[in-house]
Amino acid sequence: MQSGPTILVFDTSAAHCAAALLCGDEITDLRIEDMARGQGERLMGLLAELLAGAGLGWADLSALAVGTGPGNFTGIRISVSAARGLALGLGIPAIGVTTLEALAHGRPRPVSVALPAPRDQAYRQDFDAAGAGAARLDAGPAPTPDWAAMLAAMARIAADRLGEGGAQARPVPCYVRPADAAPARDSGPMILT
Repeated sequence: MQSGPTILVFDTSAAHCAAALLCGDEITDLRIEDMARGQGERLMGLLAELLAGAGLGWADLSALAVGTGPGNFTGIRISVSAARGLALGLGIPAIGVTTLEALAHGRPRPVSVALPAPRDQAYRQDFDAAGAGAARLDAGPAPTPDWAAMLAAMARIAADRLGEGGAQARPVPCYVRPADAAPARDSGPMILT
């Protein structure tokens, strides 16, 4: 019999659709599917497959954990909105974990971590015993992380936060730079009253 929470963790902040299932203290399943596009269409199916493979249903979950970035702007929005919607529908907490927090998890402090960013840059953040500095965009490059280890770390961070009790804040995207998309140049439609 498992002791501890059942947490479904997922991330689409990079060119992947990734999910893992933490049951008690053990990661029972972990899947990472490389994809540059299509995470929005694939995510819910992947999560359902993970639960079915473990013989669980949505009602068996204690919480959700979601990667909040930094990373791909649209990918972050896909995961965070899915986590918020599922948490609301299931009546369970959704816990946001940044990819930089996950990369620093379990490392002795002080530590500086970095993830690859577009245009040969890197997302960086410093962590010490007192907490974390602000995430920033610096000159890169940075090594590609072990995403399986990152997902496992996200799940464990979420389990620790869940175990601390108290209300969980809704997951919020971690944007280090503005979106690459430019606003439309055309004026909006005229509203007739």
